[in-house]
Amino acid sequence: MAARKVAAKPNISPEELLGYYKDMLLIRRFEEKAGQLYGMGLIGGFCHLYIGQEAVVVGLEAAAEDGDKRITSYRDHGHMLAAGMDPNGVMAELTGRSGGYSKGKVGSMHMFSKEKHFYGGHGIVGAQVPLGAGLAFADKYLDNGRVTFAYFGDGAANQGQIYETFNMAALWDLPVIFVIENNQYAMGTAQKRSTSTPDLYTRGEAFGIKGQAVDGMDVLEVKAAGEKAVAHCRSGKGPYILEIKTYAIAAIPCLIRPNTAPAKRFRKCAKSAMRSNLCAAFC
Repeated sequence: MAARKVAAKPNISPEELLGYYKDMLLIRRFEEKAGQLYGMGLIGGFCHLYIGQEAVVVGLEAAAEDGDKRITSYRDHGHMLAAGMDPNGVMAELTGRSGGYSKGKVGSMHMFSKEKHFYGGHGIVGAQVPLGAGLAFADKYLDNGRVTFAYFGDGAANQGQIYETFNMAALWDLPVIFVIENNQYAMGTAQKRSTSTPDLYTRGEAFGIKGQAVDGMDVLEVKAAGEKAVAHCRSGKGPYILEIKTYAIAAIPCLIRPNTAPAKRFRKCAKSAMRSNLCAAFC
């Protein structure tokens, strides 16, 4: 009889696991409330929710160090909270109050925090990616050992400015991690209907940029991939691409509908993954 393979336990303490859970739960509950307030008309403009993608940003923040930068698209509430920004300040901004991070003037998509090295929130699809490369260029110029996380989605992956940025980042060996948050449906269009290649991270190959696909529903796998990418960038090897395959329950500005088929399917997968991680850590 073949010997039974025993899964290796992650080198992560119970306290760290609990911390990741709390961070993800904070994002989930915050976004649920934001969706409710949006439906009540108390949040104006747009309100793109991050529900279902929490493990992506929590896992990558676990791999980051103080001083590392992050920049993202309009689906940005989760990134702010994971970076350590005050939930009260974020919610105040959403509801147009003067105590918000941008004094209540810009709402969901354009908050910034110099203290937390969070550079937005950007409403133009893909526009944050070249800005992220600019942040990384500054770090390389200053030789400070910092890394920039430039987030964008599968919907933005077909924008031409993405590939201009890939070329410059590879040419100058910039310490930037291009994070493709592939929730499979962008703002509502399935990837197979909009994109000719099933694996988006392979698009960096033409520029000599290494990358990998990651299970975005497993916070520990995201953390491990993030650590690998960070080590690559800090060692002076240039940019890296992480295509993190995830799923958004409430991807568009709308009320959360917990009884829909996608929501039920997500909860079933999430519970199964959580049981496996807890067993690996404590059993």
